[in-house]
Amino acid sequence: MGKVAHTSQRKADHIRVNLEKDVQSGLRTGLERLYFEHNAVPELSLAQIDTQLDFLGRHLRAPLLISSMTGGTPRAADINRALAEAAQAAGIAMGLGSQRAALEDPALVDTYQVRRYAPDILLFANLGAVQLNYGYTVDHCLRAVEMVGADALVLHFNALQEALQTEGDINFEGLLPKIGQVCSRLPVPVIAKEVGWGISVEAAGRLLEAGVKVIDVAGAGGTSWSQVEMHRLQDPALVQTAAAFVDWGIPTARAVSQLRAVYPSLPLIASGGLRSGIDLAKCIALGADLGGMAGPFLRAAAQSGEQALARVEQTARELRICMFAAGYPNLSSLKQARLMQLP
Repeated sequence: MGKVAHTSQRKADHIRVNLEKDVQSGLRTGLERLYFEHNAVPELSLAQIDTQLDFLGRHLRAPLLISSMTGGTPRAADINRALAEAAQAAGIAMGLGSQRAALEDPALVDTYQVRRYAPDILLFANLGAVQLNYGYTVDHCLRAVEMVGADALVLHFNALQEALQTEGDINFEGLLPKIGQVCSRLPVPVIAKEVGWGISVEAAGRLLEAGVKVIDVAGAGGTSWSQVEMHRLQDPALVQTAAAFVDWGIPTARAVSQLRAVYPSLPLIASGGLRSGIDLAKCIALGADLGGMAGPFLRAAAQSGEQALARVEQTARELRICMFAAGYPNLSSLKQARLMQLP
């Protein structure tokens, strides 16, 4: 099996495992320990609640991102279309899965091209940062952006996942100067995103110095890609190794609050284990500008486009009602909210 076939098969495996297996982290996000103080006298009408914002030059109707998930297979094409149509209808942002498969095989480009379904959305292209150590250049990054008409490029960081793959790309040495070249030469902003183990303050600082404009913490508490890889492995010893990392990572709530405390004006995305509009509201209150969700939208989109849109609308409705019940009329006021902590 050639490199192209390996990449496409891996994408298909990832969709199957995420839909069929328990791939939850052994950690919690930390959001479950936080709550809003209920406001019995909000002095608001629900109709007044305003969840709109501008992010990276695009207007969004809610601070919600359909996080990067998939591409590179026929099933992924259907899922991406369902997600894109939902994002367009709801006026929210969307990220695509890693486009490495399409750069290796132009026949797969169509599985990522969603602009025909979502001409107005904030859309993120996506490549693995480590590929810059395996022959990828600024030109590859530019091709990924142009291929899909993206507004920004996500460079995702998945060192632990690669270490657990028998075919993994494990040389993460010397990436920062190469990321700096991409940031300085690309016509769109670069977003640094983990895949579910979080980005520390120290790591974020080095990425920002390299020229990255946005951090997506992608903290622990949701899908664990060590668990996903565990279900793909055949060797019992490697399965046991992957299983050992089930509770690895920086919980999402901690990653968001720490980054916001150090970088008050950093465009910040919270993802990793968000499951509702209430989780989204908590992340905004902790300092995030957007909240990203993947797993809930993947399961909905695997059923139909209608289910995907219904799940997005449910999340947005939960956010609005949460803001109403806590007494925050807009996102600016929500950012000033003081969350309570369970004992």
